[in-house]
Amino acid sequence: MNHHFVVAIPARYAASRLPGKPLRLLAGEPLVLHVARRALDAGADAVWVAADDARIADALAGSGVQIAMTSPDHASGSDRLAECAAIAGWPDDTVVVNLQGDEPFAPAAGIRAVAAALVDSGADMATLATPVEDAATLADPNAVKLVRAASGDALYFSRAPIPWPRDAWATAEGRARLPDGHRWLRHIGIYAYRAGFLKRFAALPPTPLERTESLEQLRALEHGHRIAVALSPEPFPPGVDTPEDLARAERLARQAGARVGGSSARAERVR
Repeated sequence: MNHHFVVAIPARYAASRLPGKPLRLLAGEPLVLHVARRALDAGADAVWVAADDARIADALAGSGVQIAMTSPDHASGSDRLAECAAIAGWPDDTVVVNLQGDEPFAPAAGIRAVAAALVDSGADMATLATPVEDAATLADPNAVKLVRAASGDALYFSRAPIPWPRDAWATAEGRARLPDGHRWLRHIGIYAYRAGFLKRFAALPPTPLERTESLEQLRALEHGHRIAVALSPEPFPPGVDTPEDLARAERLARQAGARVGGSSARAERVR
């Protein structure tokens, strides 16, 4: 079933691990432009980029998205999107998909799927996951893992391998491969929530688990909010957080000939 939704993309220029990340070139074009095109392809009612630097807005001219010029002082993407929601004037029941600004290969079907998961589950938030395919990913702290209840709601997110296969990984040799008999899940950093909850969530105080793991979604769980987790209907390549990720994305773009046509409309800045 198709659901109405908007896509909001937080784009922070001063990213700590990859400074200037939104404007880093991928296949000769700014990273954030690739992400915006993916959002437009998903059929959103509107696509907004919550930017903190005029250079990001300039890079998106002609892309067909709206630009919300937000404060450079926000501590998280959700804080930035809460300001974007206020600037855009979305009603509280608007379904907002938070597509990270470093996901240049996000499939349109995945963007639609997270919106559907929110609406169909009735949860406060929704997100996506995909199976872990190798032991290196399970052990990688940059690849966030999750476990979920039988209902499909998230139980926990962690940078550590969860659940830990105690017997199979008792030796270094065993930890070199994924054991049989269980499916591990890698979290995909895309979220959906209603605009009203987005604003309430951004106002919640940070929590101990959130600070420990540096995972903002744990704030919602610690405050007792449901997060529905759906499996991505299509492969969702990892995002771009580091120079090594950008090099990998460049190779993937070359292999796929990845360039999605943009809109001829002008991007509009809103403060």
